[in-house]
Amino acid sequence: MTRAHLPFILAMAAIVVASNILVQILLGDWLTWGAFTYPLAFLVNDITNRVHGAKAARQVVIAGFVTGLACSLIGTQIVGEFGPLVSFRVALASATAFLVAQLLDVFVFDRLRAAAWWRAPAISTVLGATTDTVLFFTIAFSGWLTLLDPASDVSWANEGVPLLGHGPILPLWMSLATADWCVKIGLAAIALVPFRLIVRRMTTSFA
Repeated sequence: MTRAHLPFILAMAAIVVASNILVQILLGDWLTWGAFTYPLAFLVNDITNRVHGAKAARQVVIAGFVTGLACSLIGTQIVGEFGPLVSFRVALASATAFLVAQLLDVFVFDRLRAAAWWRAPAISTVLGATTDTVLFFTIAFSGWLTLLDPASDVSWANEGVPLLGHGPILPLWMSLATADWCVKIGLAAIALVPFRLIVRRMTTSFA
């Protein structure tokens, strides 16, 4: 790690901390405010990868992973109205999803580095965000994995409801996952603009 990587590490850590706080604040029936901050992690990852390379991006991911673990540990010690703010399942889901999805993002971006400027960030973020959503919500709330933490009550997340209020009857967590994924994909498209501008500015500065 060099001093040039430090701003990216701090940015990733700040996003992880902010997302862990904002995920506690509901926004409508399907989302939390954390859904709008967490996708910025992919933007930081991709900018690092483009400017400093895959090795630096992996270091930024590890920094974010460690920060996330610390946040989860703190969350397990804070008791809210319905118990600890972060259960073991949620902590495991968050850590697993973050590490796998972000490292996948690094891998795919690096393989597409020589393609048109937008392909690497767009494709890597879509694949990473999809992986993140599937892993997190399945591990954290699926009724199939209650053996991971039998003491954690996820019955509320498995209550059958219309998908996003209008579709087929599915467990509630699938509506939560679908809404979260839609936000991630929407922000991935929007993030192409700051990605282009920031990378252009930074590469010009380093030239």
